[in-house]
Amino acid sequence: MKKQRKYLVLITILYGAILSSQQLPQFTQYLYNTASINPAYAGSRGVLNGTILHRNQWSGLEGNPRTNTVTVHMPIQFSRVGLGLSYMSDKLGFESANYVYGDFSYSVPLNDQVKMSFGLKAGFTSYSLENPDPNDNFFTDNNTLWSPNFGAGLYVSSQRWFLGVSSPRILNTDLNQGEFMALERNSYYAIGGVVVDLSENLKFKPSVISKFTDGAPTTYDISANFLLYDKLWLGATYRHNFANNFGAIIDYQIMKEIRIGYAYDLPTFEFRTSSSGTHEILLIYEPSFRKKGGIKSPRYF
Repeated sequence: MKKQRKYLVLITILYGAILSSQQLPQFTQYLYNTASINPAYAGSRGVLNGTILHRNQWSGLEGNPRTNTVTVHMPIQFSRVGLGLSYMSDKLGFESANYVYGDFSYSVPLNDQVKMSFGLKAGFTSYSLENPDPNDNFFTDNNTLWSPNFGAGLYVSSQRWFLGVSSPRILNTDLNQGEFMALERNSYYAIGGVVVDLSENLKFKPSVISKFTDGAPTTYDISANFLLYDKLWLGATYRHNFANNFGAIIDYQIMKEIRIGYAYDLPTFEFRTSSSGTHEILLIYEPSFRKKGGIKSPRYF
């Protein structure tokens, strides 16, 4: 029991000190879940997009972080508007948070190849803390509380590159009215990437995302992905923060409308003997995107 509590405390510290700063989860497959952090991305893929992602961090440890997200977004036909809706559930030990947010974006073409989108995000965040020991008077029943918040973002893209900046949670909100130190901190994201042809059937896509949170360490994710025959993505990632780690990504377009993905992160050195690592599963559904004349136009991000 003492060993389990030791790991639970260590998980909480490495995950971002959630008791003092409730942060948004970080994903290895962030390129395919961009709408969760940047509202300007809503509708950018040109068709209805539904994405489901499950992340099991430091699998095998009791109380390890587990995150589930469901995101739907689409452009509004014959307009420059995009709309989206997302739900995220994040659980760590005895703590849990839920996020329900809507997105609005408006796009402006800069030229024939590049467009700029502005986005707004608004919704509610809930936080709850279970009592791990009914005989421990330090804890009291903490009912789930819902607090409003909002965010904003900017996204500039072409068929071959993209740049974005956003703040999905602008308000620093006390999620449990001061009973415990659980504040939803303001976070800023910067993201960018490019696609380069290496041959007729091989493309290279490097990308990076940075996260800056008030009162928490800055993180940087660098990814290098290769696309074979416009169907199979193979890649590797490196995350630089207080617990540096490496990961691998594989994505496959099993049919025109459905894409699946899997990412694996090596466990940090503290958990090498107790965890099988971090597993992330992705499912994307979107109708085929075609230009006039029926010519397929792949979407790289």
